[in-house]
This record gives sequence, C-alpha cells and structure tokens, in this order.
Amino acid sequence: MVKIHVKKGDESQFLYETSVTTDISEIVKDCAIIYNGRLKVDRICGEMEELAQHGLSLPPNMQGLTDEQIEDLKLKDEWGEKCKPSGGVQFKKDEIGCRNGQAPTPKMAEVLTKTIKEAKDMISKKKVTADELVTQKTVQEALDILRGAVTIVYPMGLPPHEPIKGEFENNEDLSGKQASLEVIEPDQASLWWAGKELLPAKKLGDFVGKNEKTKIVAKLQKRGQGAPAREPVVSQEDQKHMMAYYYKKQEEFKKLEKEQDESYMDSAWADPNQLKRQFQGLDNIKWGPR
Repeated sequence: MVKIHVKKGDESQFLYETSVTTDISEIVKDCAIIYNGRLKVDRICGEMEELAQHGLSLPPNMQGLTDEQIEDLKLKDEWGEKCKPSGGVQFKKDEIGCRNGQAPTPKMAEVLTKTIKEAKDMISKKKVTADELVTQKTVQEALDILRGAVTIVYPMGLPPHEPIKGEFENNEDLSGKQASLEVIEPDQASLWWAGKELLPAKKLGDFVGKNEKTKIVAKLQKRGQGAPAREPVVSQEDQKHMMAYYYKKQEEFKKLEKEQDESYMDSAWADPNQLKRQFQGLDNIKWGPR
C-alpha cells in the first residue's frame, strides 16, 4: 500500500494509506474528511477544557454581561438549572463571561480532562513520526469517547446553545471565526505532489507509478490557491543536525589552528634564555645516566 504523508502548508497532519489503483477523487475526499475531522476533535477538546473549568455555556443573550447587568435585565439561565453536572457543582467564575461558572467536581472534571488527552493522542500529528495511520475510523473513535465523557458528566444532555452539542450534531456555527478559514470542504479540496496537482480524473498510479511500497509527501489545500511551496531537499530536523555537526567541526578546527599558532613557543629559538645558557656552557646539559 502507498503511504501518503499529508501536510497543510509546511505542517504535518497525518499519514494516509491507499493503493495505486485508487481514484484521486476518492483519496482527496477522504483526506479532506480526515483533516476536517481532526479540526473538529481539536475544537471540541478546547470547548471541553472550558466546560471542565467553568461549566456550561451561557445563553447568547447573557454572554459577556456582568452580574449586575444580568440582574438589571432580569435575565435567567434556565438551562443552567436543568443541566447540572452529575456529582455536584463547584463554582468557578468565568472571567470572560461565556460560561455559567457551575463547574463539575474535580472527580468529574478529571473524566473530561483524561478523555480530552486520549482523544488528542489518537489524532496527534506525532503519529506521523511514529509511522501510525489516522483514518476516518480513528477520528470517529475520538469523537465517540469525547461524547461518552460528556454524557457521563452531563447525563441529562447539554443546552441547545452549547458549542459542544452543536459540534456533536454537526450543526456547529463557525461563521466569523478563525476556525471557519481552516476547514476545507471535500468538494473544494486539492492534493499536490512534486509540484503537480493530483487530478481527480486519474488514479494515484498515474502519478507515482505502480509500486505499492511507495511513500510520498502530499499537500492538502483549497482548490484554486495555486501550487504550494515545494518540499525542501533536506528536512528542517536534518538541517538542524547538520548545522550542529558543522559548528562542532568548525570549533575543533579553530582549536587546532590556535594550537598550531602557539606551537612555536616550544622551539629552541623562541627561548629568551637560550643565548645566555650558550655563553655559560649550559646549553646542552642532559640529566640521567649516559
């Protein structure tokens, strides 16, 4: 099977495995879905970290308001009363004013934080260096364990305005957010290798040959953005090692040159007392038996 190291710009994303007989259109679509799925997992993990710290999201009309303003406007978070975390509540005020401050207890918060770490590890970019694949199934499993952890802490469910609920139900609103710029719709995705766009109408083997044991680095991006920057011949990590090696060698050469420059000090003609010893007949005295 051909392994594709998928990148976005210069940043590694995941390893993808396929066959030279697979249509490019299928590969591009699959890669875009996995890429977007990883973004979704990251977004959910970010929101769940806030959930563990400060409780549920406030209704949109209450977000950013001070306690005095909420009281003056006679606003009430009805969902906050209905959706209490199991095990009780500990109050942790959200200084930003986006969440209600009714955080889960440490035990329940730990359920969330441990699951967040597990999910992040499942779709981590470090899997590229570990030579481990990330598939649609991997992403789905990460989403499933995140959903399970939230269900344990909030068995009654989440409010309709909670971003985590929107992410799980695939109706999240990313408009006006940086996250919306990162998403690549499958029908707008393109994959580039060796400075060439892998055309959807062809098969992978038309570009990389018939060897199933091939490994390539391909870049995923939105269609119409032009050719991405070519991969450097030497990786950044290898370049660092080379620079360190040559710096070490350079320092060694400098040290040798310095030692050679000062070696004349050991010569007889450089001894300031040499002439005096000659006049005194002490020039060639050797100690020890003859």
